[in-house]
Order: sequence, then C-alpha cells, then structure tokens
Amino acid sequence: MRNIIPSLVLFAGFVSGVCPAQAKGKSANTQAAQTKALLQKFEAIQKRQAQEDANKKLVLDFYQRFFGDKDISAADKYLAPSYIQHNPLAATGRDAVKRFFTPFFANPAIPKTKIDVRRVAADGDLVWLHIRSKTTGSARAVVDIFRIKDNKIVEHWDVIQPVPAKSANSNTMF
Repeated sequence: MRNIIPSLVLFAGFVSGVCPAQAKGKSANTQAAQTKALLQKFEAIQKRQAQEDANKKLVLDFYQRFFGDKDISAADKYLAPSYIQHNPLAATGRDAVKRFFTPFFANPAIPKTKIDVRRVAADGDLVWLHIRSKTTGSARAVVDIFRIKDNKIVEHWDVIQPVPAKSANSNTMF
C-alpha cells in the first residue's frame, strides 16, 4: 500500500492540473479543495499504515523476547498492567501471565529459540501472528491476536491446534 500512495498523489495532481476539461463547471478553488482533501486522505492512510507497522514490530519484538528468549521481564515492557487474557486456561492481567509462564521459562528441556512466524497482519489496533510452534516436540499451529493501545499490548486471544502427522488433504497448515 505504501508504494502506491505517491503514484496516486501524482496521478491526482496530474488529473486536476492538466485535465481541467474533465471538470467542466468546477472552479480552480473547487479543484484545489478536492486535491487538498485527497492529499489529506492519503496522509491519513500513510499515518495508519505507519501505526500498524509499529504495532506489528511491537508484537513481534514481544513474542520473540518473551517466548523465544524466555525473558519474563518482556511482560513488564510490552504488556499493560491491566492486560486482558481471553485464553480460558490462563488468568487475566500482566502479573498472571508472568506466573502462568514461569514454569515454562524455568524448564531447561525447553530451549530458547527463534520464533517461527509464518504470517503477521495488522488492522488498526489489532495484530495477528500465525506461528509454527515446536517447543514441546510436536508441532502446533498457533494464531495469536493482540490489541495494542498506547504502545502496550492490552488484550490477547489465541487458537492453538496440533499439526497432525497425516493430513486429510494436501494443504499445509502454514
């Protein structure tokens, strides 16, 4: 999306400046106002894209530090104190997350690892990760959804599914 915006701005300027015959009955002021409105829309799109990119980076950094590097202090840096957890197996709140994962991080049989992120997407304040996880020996497909507010993760949903040895179809889970 970011690569097309400058082209659209140039095209809009070309159409409004070079092709006034297409805008019969429109004054120069009207055309200028329309061009200004169009540029403001493009700037808003660019601002939203920049925020979504920042949100994706925040979530990816958290996920690697917390799960991959087994760094419990990442919770303090990236999660809001009032963090909302939707996984029914875990309590809500940043401190609850730390308590929940302390045994995992303390287990020497689970090594630090580079997180295998297959997809990342953002829409406004939401970020999705599609992960291939193999921390316990058997592979799992994980989709995590995070909501961001004020540069902190404030809410989380997840879906975790084992990767079967044999699939009923030829499509992969990743």
